[in-house]
Amino acid sequence: MRGMVGSLCILCAGLLAWQCQHTVRQRRRDTLADLLAALERMSEEIRQARTPLPRLLEQMAGACRPDAAALFREAAKAARRGDSLESTWRRRAASLPLDPGDREALGELRLWGDEESVRKGIALVSHRLTRSLEELEARRPEEEKRSAALCFSAAALLVILLI
Repeated sequence: MRGMVGSLCILCAGLLAWQCQHTVRQRRRDTLADLLAALERMSEEIRQARTPLPRLLEQMAGACRPDAAALFREAAKAARRGDSLESTWRRRAASLPLDPGDREALGELRLWGDEESVRKGIALVSHRLTRSLEELEARRPEEEKRSAALCFSAAALLVILLI
């Protein structure tokens, strides 16, 4: 009886490990998608409406999930206070659940200067993030299979060793 309960606990732990990995990958994809959508909207707002930067960053924060929203919200606060937008942007970008190359590209985005240079910077970062999102989506089925096989095989091996 104890062996059965232990086996069930191990199988549940394997399921939980798989779920945690799945959640991390989903969070990365969601953050990338939010950032891309927000950057595209920012570029259009800069071109068409010429919205002031603090208000624009707040608008972007309101349209994103928590990870991306924190980046825009903190940048908006820094812009309003007159703090260094560059250092705030880099610090928050470095804490996002993205690959290191994506965090670095996002951290290098310059949100000051003339309209054209800001829009070019946004386009460059958007291109990089779009490629990353496409690669994640292309690898998604294989990663899901590999992750499930690894977690459940490890759990099954431990169950067999217990018996």
